[in-house]
Amino acid sequence: MAEHASLLHDGFLLLGFALVFVLLFRRLGLGATLGYLVAGAVIGPQVLGLVGGAEQKLGIAELGITLLLFLVGLELNPSRLWRMKRDILGLGLLQVTACGLAVAVMIGLTTEFSWAAALALGLPLALSSTAQVLPMLQSAGRLRTPFGERAFAILLFQDLSIIPLITIIAAMSRNPADAGGPPGWLLAFYTIGALVGLIAAGRFIIRPLFRLIGNLGEREMFVVAALFTVMASAAVMEALGLSTALGAFVAGVMLADSPYRHELEADVEPFRSILLGLFFLAVGMMLNLQAIADRPLFVISMAIGLITIKAGIVFLIALAFRMPWRGALALGLLLSQGGEFGFVLFAQAQQAMLIAPDAASLFGAVVTLSMATTPFLMMATRRFRQEAEVTKGTRAGPQPDGASAIIVGFGRFGQGVSQMLLASNIPVTMVDTDIEMIDVAASFGAKVYFGDGTRLDLLRQAGAGDAEMIFFCIDGDQITPEFVEAVHNAFPAAAIYIRAYDRRALIQLKGTPANAVVREVLESAVRMARIALGDAGISEEAINRAEDMFRAHDRERLKLQVEAGDVRAARDRIITEPQAAPG
Repeated sequence: MAEHASLLHDGFLLLGFALVFVLLFRRLGLGATLGYLVAGAVIGPQVLGLVGGAEQKLGIAELGITLLLFLVGLELNPSRLWRMKRDILGLGLLQVTACGLAVAVMIGLTTEFSWAAALALGLPLALSSTAQVLPMLQSAGRLRTPFGERAFAILLFQDLSIIPLITIIAAMSRNPADAGGPPGWLLAFYTIGALVGLIAAGRFIIRPLFRLIGNLGEREMFVVAALFTVMASAAVMEALGLSTALGAFVAGVMLADSPYRHELEADVEPFRSILLGLFFLAVGMMLNLQAIADRPLFVISMAIGLITIKAGIVFLIALAFRMPWRGALALGLLLSQGGEFGFVLFAQAQQAMLIAPDAASLFGAVVTLSMATTPFLMMATRRFRQEAEVTKGTRAGPQPDGASAIIVGFGRFGQGVSQMLLASNIPVTMVDTDIEMIDVAASFGAKVYFGDGTRLDLLRQAGAGDAEMIFFCIDGDQITPEFVEAVHNAFPAAAIYIRAYDRRALIQLKGTPANAVVREVLESAVRMARIALGDAGISEEAINRAEDMFRAHDRERLKLQVEAGDVRAARDRIITEPQAAPG
């Protein structure tokens, strides 16, 4: 009973403090990770002393790292990787290698750490904060721009580099327990055998299991099966004396191109978020604040050195990849901070007896301080970036309401679609993430629910399982062929209609299960031209002939572009000169 009461007491305090500090730090634009770290430090034994047992909580919370690497593996869809291969293997590899070695040299030359310790500290500091950078790119509306794609490619390679970095630290270990383990060649053999076994299990056991669950319609069993897949893969690797993170990562990769990828992401994400938050709370509780207070100048100077080195190296690498200097500078500043995986690798280095606990606390503080500078560095790059204002708030999630149609995106396009459907007496559920738009719609009497309609779990909550039609009326290229396949597999009875931003999106979505993909401005452009030609005195017959010619050329060009997979194909079908009327 006492242990049960203690668990409830600790959970109540941890979640309460996390809620307050994360909301505060989000409001200040400093990111959730810093909020968790500060909350852990405040509630821990060195400040208020309200919660203890950080080491035990850290052991449980490390499951969050395992789930995070599983989700990273799920992102590695082969077609996406192939498209971004140059930036991932070029920019990413150069950034991690050059920044890691440069920071290690700085630590080795300016401190009394051994070169092995300097390397164990410098390599983790090369990694940036995915949890902080990606929300910044999203809020600025730049995630799917060339700038955002390159930043994402670097972050993706950094996530992939966790496994080799853990291996490097293990190879340098001074821990007698590690030294007494199996020889390196045997570990390599175990690793290859485990990887082959996991991939085979994924193809012949896990995928059929998910197919069975999907056919049975057991929604909650997807969660059980997803967590089982992660835990089983990690347990196999642990039993062989290998990295549990590697097992979870491989589990994600082997399911990345499966039709269940989006469902798995939606199911695992809540567990990942909670456990990762607990991980950072535990790290904050374990920070030696006295060691930091005794050497504040060391922490500040190291943070400045880290930011300067990383920003400078990323800037030069980006220039070498022919980015404009303004964008290269913005990219360097954006990725100049240390990241959350630094705490994971510092813990590995501490277990390997390469660094002392006080050193882990000091460099944990360096990472924290560098992360706190990122929002201010982003302000300094404002003229290089167009930042979109985002109004934050909380709204109720979508409810089914017996709707026969779901509309994702309530901008000008979605509004027109919804009014046509409602005028035809078809019930509609409307979903959007723009708080301001939701409030404006409410002032006109329209009910729009808050939510990300590109999440399968949210679509299901909105009633997609019973809907006859699903409309995606959102901006940009957020709807990918893989996502359309996933929606069709999850809700086979619903017809899918998609608003295409331009020809590129139309070409990309050809061949998907979508019932129709409509270019958003085509008909309005034709309509305007018809009005203008009529005002110019052109006969109705000539106007119809011009429209028929344009549409025929456009259809033929689009067909050739789809076949070639290249938007530049069939350029000779573009009408660029005045056309004489047929004789």
